[in-house]
Amino acid sequence: MNNSPFRSRWPRWLEPLRRCLTPVPESREEITEMLRRAEAREELDSEALGIIEGALQVSDMQVRDIMIPKAQLVTVRADASPRELLPIVIQSAHSRFPVIDSDGDVLGILLAKDLLPLALAEDIETFEIKDHVRPASFVPESKRLNVLLREFRATRSHMAVVIDEYGTMAGVVTIEDVLEQIVGEIEDEHDVDDDSYIKRFDRTNYVVKAVTPIDEFNEAFHTDFSDDEFDTIGGIVVQQFGRVPKRNESIEIEGLTFRVLNADNRRVRLLRVFVDESPE
Repeated sequence: MNNSPFRSRWPRWLEPLRRCLTPVPESREEITEMLRRAEAREELDSEALGIIEGALQVSDMQVRDIMIPKAQLVTVRADASPRELLPIVIQSAHSRFPVIDSDGDVLGILLAKDLLPLALAEDIETFEIKDHVRPASFVPESKRLNVLLREFRATRSHMAVVIDEYGTMAGVVTIEDVLEQIVGEIEDEHDVDDDSYIKRFDRTNYVVKAVTPIDEFNEAFHTDFSDDEFDTIGGIVVQQFGRVPKRNESIEIEGLTFRVLNADNRRVRLLRVFVDESPE
């Protein structure tokens, strides 16, 4: 006996008639609405719904929407000595590093694991980065994420260098960045620590957990959000949208720009906050 929750209530011989009578979704919005109704009837798990919605959104997104900008990258110089290189690798705790020449052009990618032989080397000064650089993949900012994901799978690559219209490096994008748009946040070295709510990248760029208490957010950003209605900054953001926003949607609130990094159809999880320091 088939106990699947997706078992049709129609007899098998009536399936052709059912398909004729059942409305066929004609747009992505209709597909999403149909899936959400199924989730409301508990015929579809909420996590599965979030993954499906993320997969649908990926085909509309471009590399520029999720890339790590050049200003936030940890790069290594091709002529760096091991004694200069190792502190950078250890402090950043990243697994891959763009290797640049004296002009700032990308020569390739250095994998942290390729530095393991240095632990046993008698003379580490004989190590040269150029002997361990792996070829880099270059993609334009406008490339669609679904196309990039196929390329990552085909080439078994994990990182690509993003170039702008002039052919210079604009940032990097990883396969994890793409997958996070589908399955949600994946814990890694870029994520906010469990014991903190806010991670600072520079003076204007922060990643903030949506569950950050409003008083802590106010203290960090010198804002004056009220905690009368909501306890967290995520509540403020959802209120301003008037609905649960989707990934990569942005809104400006009291001079700050909030961009949704991670969310499902029920809640917001992670935000990127941009501080405008331009003179008034």
